[in-house]
This record gives sequence, C-alpha cells and structure tokens, in this order.
Amino acid sequence: MSNKSLKSFSLAAVLILSLVFNLLSIGPVSAATPLEIDNVVKDTAAYLQQTVDRPEVGSIGGEWAVIGLARSEYNVPQSYFDDYYETVEKYVTQLKGNLHDKKYTEYSRVILALTAIGADPTNVAGYNLLTPLGDFEKTIWQGINGPIFALIALDSGNYEIPRNISAKVQATREMYIDYILARQFKDGGFALTGDSADADLTGMALQALAKYQDRNNVKAATDKALERLSKMQDGSGGYSSWGVKNSESSVQVLVALCELGISVNDSRFVKNGHTIVDDLLTYYGKGNGFQHTTDGGGVTGMSTEQAFYGIVDAQRVSEGKTSLYRMSDITRKTPSNSSNTIGLPNKHKDVIKMPLLSTRTFSDISASPNKKAIEALASRGIINGLTSDKFAPNQTMTRAEFATIVTKGLGLTPKATTKFTDVLSGTWYSGYIGTANTYGIVNGTSATRFSPNSTITRQEAAVMIANAAKLAGMDTVMTAAETRDKLAQFGDYTKTSAWARDALAFNYRENILSQEALNIEPTVAVKRAEIAEMLYRLLDASKLL
Repeated sequence: MSNKSLKSFSLAAVLILSLVFNLLSIGPVSAATPLEIDNVVKDTAAYLQQTVDRPEVGSIGGEWAVIGLARSEYNVPQSYFDDYYETVEKYVTQLKGNLHDKKYTEYSRVILALTAIGADPTNVAGYNLLTPLGDFEKTIWQGINGPIFALIALDSGNYEIPRNISAKVQATREMYIDYILARQFKDGGFALTGDSADADLTGMALQALAKYQDRNNVKAATDKALERLSKMQDGSGGYSSWGVKNSESSVQVLVALCELGISVNDSRFVKNGHTIVDDLLTYYGKGNGFQHTTDGGGVTGMSTEQAFYGIVDAQRVSEGKTSLYRMSDITRKTPSNSSNTIGLPNKHKDVIKMPLLSTRTFSDISASPNKKAIEALASRGIINGLTSDKFAPNQTMTRAEFATIVTKGLGLTPKATTKFTDVLSGTWYSGYIGTANTYGIVNGTSATRFSPNSTITRQEAAVMIANAAKLAGMDTVMTAAETRDKLAQFGDYTKTSAWARDALAFNYRENILSQEALNIEPTVAVKRAEIAEMLYRLLDASKLL
C-alpha cells in the first residue's frame, strides 16, 4: 500500500470511529411516555370542546370530534352529547332519513358517532340509519371507502345488516370483505384510485378487516398489508400521502395497529427509535391542536380531530381497554335531554317504534283514501303487498295476516306456539300468531284451534286493535254508559256481539274507526286497506309513528 493510500485509509478510519462514537453518545431516542400522552389527550380534548362547541353532522366539526371525545377518558358534559344527538335528529328528520344519495359513508360516520355516545342508530327520529348499508351497490358506489366504513360502522356495535327492501342486491358482511380483498395490490397495499399503495387507505382497509382475522384469506391479506406499511414508514416513524408527509396518514396506520392489537412498539413499526405515536406528536402544539403538516400547513380542524382520536385509541389500547372502534364497552342510553321520547308512558316494555326502512308505495292505491296509512306501514315493513307493485286494498285479510301485521306494528319478536293444532311449526305466520296470542292481542277460535286462514270481521279486528292499544299504553277502559252512547248512534248496533262492544266503542272513541259510517257492520269481513287504516291510527295515537 502506498503512503498516499495509507493516509487516505487512516483518515477514513478516524471519521468512521468518530461517527460511531457520536452515535453511541447520543443514546436511544426516547419514546413518548404515558404521562406525556395523557397530557396531550387532556389538552386537545379541552381545545376541541372550545373549537367544536356545538358539533354538527359533518366530517369536520362533527362526528370525528364526537367519537374522539366519547372514547377518551376526558370528562365531557353529557349535555355536549345530548346536543349533538338532538342536532342529528333534526338533520335526519329534515332529510327524511336520506343522508345522501350516493355517499353512504355519511351513514357510517353518523352510526359510529351515535354508537360511541350510547345512542341507538337503528331508530333516529323513526329512521333506521343501518338500513342503507344493506344496499350493496349503493354502498360500493364510492369505491373501497364505502365497504370499509360500512364494516367498521356495523362492527362497532355488532349490528346485523338490516334487510333493505329497496336494494337490488342485499349486502352481507362477506360481500363487503370480498370487495375489499379483491382491491388489494400485489405489493399488499390499497388505494382509492391508481395503482400505488396509499398509507391512509391501506390503514383504513386493515381497520375494517381487523375483526375477521380468523379467516385465512383475511389474515394473509393483513400480513401482506402490514409488510407494505412497514416499508412505507419513514425514518421518523411517520407516513406520507400523495408525496406529502402529514399527520392524518400516520393516524390511519396507528388506528389500524390498535384495531389489530399490534403494539406501536412492534419492531416492524419503529424506525430509528421512533414510533408512529412519536411522529404524530411532532404535529402537536399545546393549546392549538394538531397540524396537517409540521410546517403548519393544511386544515387544522380535520387534522386535530383525526389525530385526537388516533392518540385516544393508542392510549386506550396501552391501558388494556377496548380500541376506538370496538364499542362493546359502551352502555346503551338515550341522551338525557333528547326529544326522542318514543311511545306512551304506560306502554309495555317490549313494544317498540318501528323505524322507516325505505319509501314504499303501490300502483293500485293512488286513488285510495287509505293511501297514507298503507304507505306508512309498508315503508316500515309492517305490511306487505300481494306483489311488489300491487297492494290489493279491497281484498279481505285472514286472521293469520292480521296477527302478523299487529305483531310487526308493535315491534314484538315472533315466537311460535304449539297451543293451536292448526298452526303448524315452520309456517310463515306461526311465530306471529304465537306472539300475538302470548301478549293477549288475539285468542283462538277454540282452545286448540286458531283458524289462521279464516277472514277477519270488523268486530274481531276491533277487539284485536283494542288489545294492541292497551299494550301500546292507551287507556282502553270503557264504562257501560260510554259504550252505549258510542254504539247507539249506529243503526245496527244491536247486531254486535257482547264480547266486542267495549272494543268497538273504544275504536270509535279514539277515531280508529270512523264514526261517519251509518252502520257498524260488525260481521262483515274487513278489507286490507281498512285494516291498514285502523293500525295506522292506533300507532299514530300511541306515538309509535
């Protein structure tokens, strides 16, 4: 080796040793402590309550702030959540339950917020916000975003997917899972558009798939996505989207790890001693929330709300609590000052208000005086047409059909009975007859027979409606004088059966049956439209519509 080469080598060796010494003297990068995280959560929670003092329905200043605050341990006044719920009720009522024609993530986001505050998304001002998620084609209109958040929302409260009678394709969880899996890139990532993996969407996809790790195909897809996310993480523990390093991208990966039960200290997600939480805290400013980028650029409202629920998620998991979207720990309650008072005070505890499922009508009721009643019941799944387009308003109704619609109208759970020999187990009406009989709405035609296929008369219908009204909390008691006065105005009142007179009088008193008719016609078979009108008026009087 020449003298010149030896000198060069010696100089290089000195530089290398100096670099190693300097690195060793610095020591490991310190991670955020639980106390530091707790202080950030408390400070940001206070900041959010000031800046989002009256949350609206929206992706900024709305549900994400509510979800973060509800899932944090910060002492948020119940009135904050009550006011939000009241806002949602008014919003849903104004839109008649149609939050958006195409963006079904609107439903998912509100469902998550309502679940987080202990409210019931299946009955908001009479609307079931889960029902739209039963429409597969409309949910996937947004692309992968739709099924991702549909699954997250449905799984947050372990909700069943309701049957959506207006959907061309009824959705199932399996269909949503398969849709997501089919859009995974070969490198393991996901994206809303294009063919390059996006950290945000990959994190969101893993959040949706987190509860399905017992399925081999989901587990394989998850492992592949995690490997991709590990490679995408930068040297400071953070993530970028569309070439811009930002807080929101780190949040979505952080929440994915929390939902999957993976520690933020997992070696795959620690770069140069930095975790995702460490990176996220670089966007934080005491008293000012979180920035979109570290140079202060971007919308701070969205970045603060998302960063907050991400930090809350990490804190919850580190303390052994359920994660952000696993809300089984939440106690169901109706917000205390909500206007959502359903039903009469004395109604039976099992009677519930049936929510709107969709708008239904039939081609043969356009001129019917009972059109409003028929549509109201059909739109709640209480009564069906004989076909998808025909209601047959002038056709009679059987005892089995009537027991079915009354049971559905009160929201009672069908439960079959072996009491009647002519009600065979497995028939479509057996559960409804069993329930109607158990709750005292309808009796058999004898001790052992129900006569399910016999038509129902007006006085029989009146008795059943009166029994249902009592369950709904109405005062059905009639004195002998009241009954006499109500029925005496009809020319054929003497033809009524003694066992039906009080019930008939009650129906006339409450305007469930119209007093404008000249005769009662107690033994005439009532028509489908007339029965729909009777049940509609009962539910309306009982505050169950």
